[in-house]
Amino acid sequence: MKQWVLQKLEKMPSNVRAVIEKTELDSIFSWPLKYRSPWELIRGNISKGDVCVAGDALHPMPPDLGQGVCCALEDGVVLARCLAEAFSKKGRGNEKEDEEKEQYRRIVAALKKYANERRWRCIDLITTSYVVGVIQEGGSKLINSLRDEILAPFLAGLLLIKSDFDCGKLNSS
Repeated sequence: MKQWVLQKLEKMPSNVRAVIEKTELDSIFSWPLKYRSPWELIRGNISKGDVCVAGDALHPMPPDLGQGVCCALEDGVVLARCLAEAFSKKGRGNEKEDEEKEQYRRIVAALKKYANERRWRCIDLITTSYVVGVIQEGGSKLINSLRDEILAPFLAGLLLIKSDFDCGKLNSS
C-alpha cells in the first residue's frame, strides 16, 4: 500500500513524499468505499426504538459531491433539534416512573421525527453522488464527450444546488 501511494505521488514535491515515506507501515489503513443503495433508506429503518443512525452509517457516499461531512453536520443539527424539543417538554406523570416512561416515549418520537426529516435528503445525496461518480468515471469517448461538453455546466449547477440546504436552526434556550 505504501509503495502504491508513493507511485501515485511521484510528481509531488519531495516534502509531501517524505511524509508518506516516514509513515510507519502499521499506521496505514485502507478500506473500500461503502455504497448504500437508496432503496435501503426507502425500505429500511433509520431509527428503531431509542436508537438511530447518523453520518456515514446513514449515508455513505463516494466523494463526488463533496457533501459527506456536510450531510453529517446536517444530521447533527437536525438530531440535536429533535432531541432538544423532546427534552424541553415537561412530563405529565405524577410519579418518577411515569415521568421516565413519558421521557422515553418523547425520545423515541424525536428519533422518528429525525429519521423522517433526513430520509429523503440522504436518498437524494446518495443517488446524485453515485450518478455524478459514474458520469465522471466515463469510460468511453462518447460518455467523456457528453460529460465535458454538455453535462459539465449542469453538474456544476447541481453541486451548488445540493450544497445550498437549510437544515434549520438550533435554539439556544
